[in-house]
Amino acid sequence: MTHPENSQESGRPSLERDALQPPRIADALTALSARWGWFLAIGLILLVLGLIAAYHVFTATLISVLTIGILILIGGIGQLIQAWRIKQAGGFLLWSISGLLYAGAGLVAITNPVAGAAMLTLLLGATLIGAGALRLWLWFNNRAQPGWRWLAFSGLITLATGILVAVGWPGNSAWILGLLLAFDLLFQGWTLVLLGYALRARQQR
Repeated sequence: MTHPENSQESGRPSLERDALQPPRIADALTALSARWGWFLAIGLILLVLGLIAAYHVFTATLISVLTIGILILIGGIGQLIQAWRIKQAGGFLLWSISGLLYAGAGLVAITNPVAGAAMLTLLLGATLIGAGALRLWLWFNNRAQPGWRWLAFSGLITLATGILVAVGWPGNSAWILGLLLAFDLLFQGWTLVLLGYALRARQQR
């Protein structure tokens, strides 16, 4: 015959395991459903900002450059602080040079955002060309494997986009970063709007 004390003790580990388990996805979605309005509101705000950025694309480019410049400057200052903190441990010169380069690039982008836009646009084109070439190289080395044609297609698109950016430089530096910012805001806004409506539909079930 099982004693009540034994049954209670045997049930304790199970309760402890349930308490330690992470919340289920369904429970998380249920909690988020009560806040569907926030997702919808933020999504609409981002959509409006995206439309404004698309209309004033040059201003959006300058805002993008200033934001990136501030972040780069903060990163450079952080690296200089780190260089002085490890001054006795070695690596001081390397951290100092890296921090000065970062801080200098950030100051250039902040004080002369037009030149900063040209620099960042050229860097974007070079990055796209490098990424596209890398994907094509990976596809070429694995072309016998099934499903790798999509990697080749992605590499060609990325490489072609990078070449177009590089060919149009520096004339396209006045609008390309702002256009990317507008697309990003519109995409994020539309995603949040759809997510808000989906959470609302889940709450109304």
